[in-house]
Amino acid sequence: MVKLPLLQRYRALVDLPEHTKLVSLHEGDTPLIPLPRLATELGDGFELFAKFDGLNPTGSFKDRGMTAAVSEALGRGAKALICASTGNTAASAAAYAARAGLRAIVLIPEGKVATGKLAGAVAYGAQVLQIAGSFDKALELVVEISERHPIALVNSLNSYRLEGQKTSAFEIIEELGRAPDWLCLPVGNAGNITAYWMGFRQYHQLHSSGLPRLLGVQAAGAAPLVLGHSVEQPETVATAIRIGKPARGEQALEAAQESGGRIIACSDDEILAMQRRLAAEGVWVEPASAAGLAGLAKEISGGDVDVKGMTVVAVCTGHGLKDPNIISDSMPSPIKIEANYSSLENRLFDYK
Repeated sequence: MVKLPLLQRYRALVDLPEHTKLVSLHEGDTPLIPLPRLATELGDGFELFAKFDGLNPTGSFKDRGMTAAVSEALGRGAKALICASTGNTAASAAAYAARAGLRAIVLIPEGKVATGKLAGAVAYGAQVLQIAGSFDKALELVVEISERHPIALVNSLNSYRLEGQKTSAFEIIEELGRAPDWLCLPVGNAGNITAYWMGFRQYHQLHSSGLPRLLGVQAAGAAPLVLGHSVEQPETVATAIRIGKPARGEQALEAAQESGGRIIACSDDEILAMQRRLAAEGVWVEPASAAGLAGLAKEISGGDVDVKGMTVVAVCTGHGLKDPNIISDSMPSPIKIEANYSSLENRLFDYK
């Protein structure tokens, strides 16, 4: 049986106006993948799962929020959408705009934007403009132009984005039968951690499902919520969270505190090591998506978190194909052998 689109499935739990006109690519319903080997390595005696939102239609969690934001914008008669993006929002906004028959405009920051993300925005037909400045400056510009012209802003400042993104919390509870004890996830512009906390609290109020503690993880070179001040020139290989002034920063800090959790930072080396470790278990994510688990590993090894007997869910926000260059730029050339059986056998089994 074909499942209903995300917004129809959770219609009673998602706060959208009456004029909303559904735009869907059948996002959501992403898998909760057990990671028993990694759990054993980190500290035996707990359950660990990856919520792999990189299996959404455009390869990232942004689709959950974008279906809501674009559906609302289309319903009120918008003809164009705009966003600032480090990549994933751009691809998602472009895809849902294309689905709705709307114009999409994307501002990207100066510097590296992952190839898989930028290519997606272009493929879906967006007008892509690069500014000589950071993501935070790009966000300022799109906010200003959306206030002066009839262009719908679809960044996470748009509250309907959070309404869509919180549905992942509902899915996790439904699959586990309760809320996890800990939820760890990357933090960039901080909309996702805010949305998860909204979703868990809402479900708890309705069904007494319990509440998780939140572990939000930033990259050390882009960690304004850990440092306590904005970062003018954020830098990290985890481009999806290379943001120096999170739009939902205060709400993210409140969510972490209310949950009994916290927000920490990990180095790029720690993040990339966890990306490789996840791939060794068959789950390839973009670097930023490994940040949550990198933070969990750091907290467990440092004795700051005891997860024995607990259930932990790590949110993996984007697929590895969204940012393949981090792998392709460093991988060795394939080993060449003669096209015969003995050459293959000798290579595989080291025969002399």
